[in-house]
Amino acid sequence: MLLTITYNGPCATDLGYLLYKNPDRPQTFELTYGRAHVFYPELSAHRATAALLLDINPLDLARGKAGAGGGGLFDYVNDRPYVSSSFLSVALAKIFNTALTGQSEARQALADSPLSLEANVAMLPCREDRDLLHRLFEPLGYEVAFETFSADEKHPAWGESPYVNLNLKFQGRLRDLLRHLYVLIPVLDNHKHYWIGEDEVEKLLRFGEDWLASHPEKSFITRRYLKRNRKLVSLAFERLAEEAAAEGEATPEEGEENEAGKERAEEKEKRLNLRTQRLGSVLAALKNHGVRSVIDLGCGEGRLLAFLAREKQFARLVGMDVSHLALEHARDRLKLDHAGDYTRERLQLFQGSLIYRDARLEGYEAATVLEVIEHLDPPRLAAFERVLFEFARPPLVVLTTPNREYNVKYEQLGGLRHPDHRFEWDRGEFRRWAEEVAGRHGYQASLSEIGDRDPALGGPTQMGVFSL
Repeated sequence: MLLTITYNGPCATDLGYLLYKNPDRPQTFELTYGRAHVFYPELSAHRATAALLLDINPLDLARGKAGAGGGGLFDYVNDRPYVSSSFLSVALAKIFNTALTGQSEARQALADSPLSLEANVAMLPCREDRDLLHRLFEPLGYEVAFETFSADEKHPAWGESPYVNLNLKFQGRLRDLLRHLYVLIPVLDNHKHYWIGEDEVEKLLRFGEDWLASHPEKSFITRRYLKRNRKLVSLAFERLAEEAAAEGEATPEEGEENEAGKERAEEKEKRLNLRTQRLGSVLAALKNHGVRSVIDLGCGEGRLLAFLAREKQFARLVGMDVSHLALEHARDRLKLDHAGDYTRERLQLFQGSLIYRDARLEGYEAATVLEVIEHLDPPRLAAFERVLFEFARPPLVVLTTPNREYNVKYEQLGGLRHPDHRFEWDRGEFRRWAEEVAGRHGYQASLSEIGDRDPALGGPTQMGVFSL
């Protein structure tokens, strides 16, 4: 098994800092099923290639040391030592563990930047239509090419080999490329060499957190990755649904990719993509005003903070939430426990309330409040208003909330978008509240809508930008 990753750009030798592997020193790692070697076959100022080569011992597989087949001849005659599979994913996670987190003490700015990258995966199984390679990788921004082979040159009637040499070109962060490969290699192979349990759901959601929910093939990916274990697949969809519901969205349920549920799946796909659109709209508002410090009030599990942390413009990002558990999840998402001094200075979290004056909320150029106010009891809105607009008084406030009118487009919703929502405003109610708040505290309010807009109902999300 061979995986190569190439970085084309200035100071290309910095790839070694991102991977935490010295280009001048080949390394060998002992695995339970053989050895892995890391070396750099190509190294220059403008192009560097790192190679991960797995040397699997077939006898170790046959003896059950790492788990192979179901016994008999298959344990000795199979493709496991030669093809890119879950063995490669496991090795990738172990050997490039720090790179997968996106942390680089020496080159953090580079780790957070989109790079010109190229990956080559040798002998990757693709037993279905080759179009699957395009369907899996192109939605993630890859340029896809692959080399095919005859199953046997002496027997052309046998047709094409089920394996390809895959070439991927990608303009993005190295950690994203590694996470995509970690998940999609075993998906294409449709096999895993180890027992599948609930921890596999955690891995899938962790490595797919920034892209799986919006991927058009997410149902296929989830099923393949979890080996069609109905319990685990259902658990994965439930977890996606919990995250989406907390932000007023929905996610496809198991089975919705069949023809009977195709329209519902497509509609819910749009709603799931609403999260990405919302984050992008908030980022655009912050960038347009040139702010450098942001406090996210009601930050939850830190999704917005992680999204903003990719941008060099923001020198200080702080999250506040009333839930200690949510802050623990945010800490994990932001990898703060393993962060260097620079990241710890730039990213901070603390526990607090939206309805009590707190000096820690003051001094920021912008405050964001995403899908939060609808969780407050209406009598407490006045206290929230004073805490934010009178006492903290940031020059810019970006706030989003659901548009109640749009709820009729959500099948089987049966009321508000989330059981914890205390209210939801239609567009007129939100406009009146925003204009009154802006008038009382000397702000200018600009309102807009996010998501697929219905001519009669408006968009699913409402956004207010309040500026001094």
